[in-house]
Parts: sequence; C-alpha cells; structure tokens
Amino acid sequence: MSKRVYISADYSEADGDRDVIDVLYNWGKDNYHKVNYVDTAEVVSGSVSDDPDCRFCDLKKEFNDQINISSAVIFVIGDKTATRTAGSFCRRIDEGAGCSCTPYKQNSSGQTICKIWGETHTPAANEDLGRINKFSFIEHEFRQAEKKNKNIVVVYNSLHKQPGWLPSYMSGYEDIAQPFWIKNSWGGRSGNYDFIKKALGYE
Repeated sequence: MSKRVYISADYSEADGDRDVIDVLYNWGKDNYHKVNYVDTAEVVSGSVSDDPDCRFCDLKKEFNDQINISSAVIFVIGDKTATRTAGSFCRRIDEGAGCSCTPYKQNSSGQTICKIWGETHTPAANEDLGRINKFSFIEHEFRQAEKKNKNIVVVYNSLHKQPGWLPSYMSGYEDIAQPFWIKNSWGGRSGNYDFIKKALGYE
C-alpha cells in the first residue's frame, strides 16, 4: 500500500538541503515501497500561492492540511536549519485586526489589510495549529506534526549525528535524529535507505 509522506526541509538554492530531497523522491519510485511525497516547496509553488493575495497564513493552513493527510513527516536538518526564519514575520499578533500585510509573492499591489478578522484564539487540543503565529515555516510544520501525533522522522544532511544543528523547538529529538547519509562500499556517500524504510514502517 502506498504511503503519503510530507517532507519539510530548507530549499535554499545556494545552501539548502535539496540533495536529500532528490534522493527521497528517487526512492519514492520504488515499485515495492511505494511512497507519495509532498513537500514544503511543492506547497509554496502550488495552487495556493498562485493566488496573488496568498499570505504566510494561507501557506501555513495548506501545510496543516497536507500534514493532516500524511502518514509521516520527514524533517531534513542541515547546518543552517536552526537559523532559518522564513514565514516568521506576522504583524497580526502584535497589531491586531486591520494591520497591514505583504502577500507572499510581494506583488505590485504592495501591502494590503490582514485578511483575518476578529480575535484569534488558542486552538483546542483536537484543532490544527493556528495559522496566525510567528513560527518559521519549518517550526510551524514541526509543531503541527507533533500536535497531530504524526510519525516524525528527523534526519541530518550529514554522515554523522549533528545534535548541534537541531533547532531549539526540536529539543528532545537528539537521540531520535539520525544521519541521512552513510558511507558506501566505494568510499562515497549514499542515502540510508534501510533507516528511512524502517522509520516509515515498511519493516
């Protein structure tokens, strides 16, 4: 049976963790271990962001929806993950309804009024993480995955365990997180397929 797995990672062109994502997607084509991946970049570049009035809160709601229908969430941790702040700027919390907001793609219309009216509330235990927050995109995804009790898999974009790379909100995952790469018989590096396979419940 095919599994739907959400991937959260740093997609920076220059120094992100796309190499890990490429390997995961290649494995997703495995005829035996079927995996349908959806990732942060796919959401950000997809139909939600096609709306010129798309805001950070719209993306976060879509992250929630995609995580909710996934059986597991893989978080790829690189050496710059902890310092990434994309998605964290929101005036709504401090300034209230009627504050200005710049759409995600910062279109030619410039800033517009926040689309969320009325008072925000703290979500109940069975509700999604609120989309009005100052969390970065990856922190929002992590907190939503925890809130929904998803199978969380944390891998370092490294040949070695790198607990110092974990963001503060992932405290407690030091023993769980594993290197994504292993040395192969030719002395190069290969993705740790066996670990990912077991972590996703195929063994």
